[in-house]
Amino acid sequence: METLTASEAKSKIQKLIDEVAESHRPITIKGKKNSVVMLSEEDWRAIEETLYLLNIPGMRESIKEGLETPLEECSKDIEW
Repeated sequence: METLTASEAKSKIQKLIDEVAESHRPITIKGKKNSVVMLSEEDWRAIEETLYLLNIPGMRESIKEGLETPLEECSKDIEW
């Protein structure tokens, strides 16, 4: 992950925003006391959705079970 100082980031903020949004590669920005990570809004929303789904009781196990199920055992008809 690329790391920049706050001063470096400030001088090219618009370029960084576009770069992070297009490449989906986060950038670390180091300040004098703390650091932050810049990532695209799209990536952040995906992370939020993943965290939400993994907090639903039984969802993690259901996903694992689904991933382990051979394709030929899956139903062609969706029963929603």
